[in-house]
Amino acid sequence: MKPAGPRQPAPVRSNIGRVLSLELPIVVRLGSRQMTVAEVTSWAPGAIIELPKQADAELELLVNNKVVGFGHAVKLGENFGLRLTYLGEPSLREEAAGGAQSSGVLASVGEEEAVERRAAG
Repeated sequence: MKPAGPRQPAPVRSNIGRVLSLELPIVVRLGSRQMTVAEVTSWAPGAIIELPKQADAELELLVNNKVVGFGHAVKLGENFGLRLTYLGEPSLREEAAGGAQSSGVLASVGEEEAVERRAAG
């Protein structure tokens, strides 16, 4: 019997298949704002929280809490969806999917474009 040699790595194809089948958190961000503790504790059912964003402004698409694109809300039957209007470079989406550290919107879609889109929305 031959002595056991070093363990051979799994074929690359099966590793890629495993990675591609992982599920990631996808979030469409409507907007955000700062509020005082007093404001938050005064909420009651029926309260309306105003967001500093135009109703027709683009929404942010986040993968793994990193902005990777923008789009507009659409209605699909009884559900909502997002019609993509901009996606960052594939390498940035891969970075977001891989959980690599990023500095949010500015690193994900480019500093100037993110600033312009936030100012417009």
